[in-house]
Amino acid sequence: MRFLASRAAALAAVLTTATATLAVPHPASAAAQLIANGTFTGSTTPWAALGQTAIAAEDGRMRVEVKNVVANPWDAMVAAPTTAALNPGKSYTLSFDAYSTVAFTAKATVQYTATPSSNQSLATDVRLTSSSKRYSIPFTAAQASATAAEVTFQLGGSGAKPVVRFDNVSLLETQTTRPTGLYVNPQSNPARWAAENVNNPAATPIRDNIGNKPIFEWFGGWFTDLTKAVDTYVGSAQAQDRLPMLVAYNIPNRDACAGHSGGGAGDAAGYHAWITEFAKAIGSRHAVVVLEPDGVAAAGCVTRIGKDPEDQYRMLLDATQVLRAEAPNAWVYLDAGNATWIPAAQMAPLLVKSGIANTRGFSVNVSNYITTADSQAYAVAVNDLLRTTVGAKTYVIDTSRNGNGPHVDDTPDDNWCNPPGRKLGASPVRQTSGAEYLFWVKVPGDSDGPCGIGSDVPAGSFSPELAMALINGGS
Repeated sequence: MRFLASRAAALAAVLTTATATLAVPHPASAAAQLIANGTFTGSTTPWAALGQTAIAAEDGRMRVEVKNVVANPWDAMVAAPTTAALNPGKSYTLSFDAYSTVAFTAKATVQYTATPSSNQSLATDVRLTSSSKRYSIPFTAAQASATAAEVTFQLGGSGAKPVVRFDNVSLLETQTTRPTGLYVNPQSNPARWAAENVNNPAATPIRDNIGNKPIFEWFGGWFTDLTKAVDTYVGSAQAQDRLPMLVAYNIPNRDACAGHSGGGAGDAAGYHAWITEFAKAIGSRHAVVVLEPDGVAAAGCVTRIGKDPEDQYRMLLDATQVLRAEAPNAWVYLDAGNATWIPAAQMAPLLVKSGIANTRGFSVNVSNYITTADSQAYAVAVNDLLRTTVGAKTYVIDTSRNGNGPHVDDTPDDNWCNPPGRKLGASPVRQTSGAEYLFWVKVPGDSDGPCGIGSDVPAGSFSPELAMALINGGS
């Protein structure tokens, strides 16, 4: 495909600056942060040690020592009140980082302070290990007459005296109304490059023309803690009352046609586990997901490596079912390739067997250069065929690099792999007719691979030269 699994560094900055992102003033329509001092800056206040625990602030974390071996989880716990009452029947997400000197199963709760033991909106087991891990847990607030609440971590019953460390504790209510604004990630590749190279003449045009635009974040197997990556990104968007945009890109045998971005999960079971973690990290929050660019269109290429295309379609079907169940407020668009690849009459039945019925719709032209008009015509043709089977769907078009249309050349790969003379297309926007959205799914300036005018730039790496070529419409 037109993307590489080298985005961990790009999103690492998001993870290290999550506190700052979440601390910006909330728009009136956004949910307020309901946990005070979830980053334990200088102290543990307002957290309280209860039972056989002792707490302290340590290097920006809360250190919790279980002082004695106790039988019950609640015999050694920490708790903090929420900054506002819970709204009965509303959706929330509790997120936190944690690790322990002893591997054991702890319990996290969100409970009403008036009747804590019998009235809990959330009570879930949390398996702690010696490696720090992000936990993201959606729940619905229970009905109660007194709705003052607290978050607790119950650490007893392990048979030992563990020391547990917590960080980045967050509790946010999911917006009742879907955000209309798209999230601009201040740590996207182009935004970050511009911020780090302010004295470079290219910094201002890259920031103003690309970095300040809402661009998708890509997620694959390159993240060691997928929950943390997804939860932090989605939570940062939620805190600004903006809509996060994610690409799920980890299907086995990925990019079997081109090879520059090959990889993906090892097998169907591994992919099911990965897409399940991805979906659960989004949880009940609002989001947009483009599912597996080229996954349907390139399935036929897996025969080159002795694989069965039908297995690819089955994995995509499973992914759509998982996303529908675990991320019910995510608008999922199953990718349908581009207008010059698979004819509409062939693409429509492939989308059906790949689970299009479980999604909001499909995406076209991801990472490609086909004009919006031609992409629109193709999408309409596909949709007309879907209408007779699963019903008409919405669709979105990637316009990130199609401002000058496609490049045609006799040189292999030159028509799609960093070709010269391409240009930024229409800015991301939601429309009232035609495509539901024009999106920038591909990150402008990220290389397709060591090819074309980016012959020395690995796939997925940001290049200011490639970015400026798209801004100027030249080579």
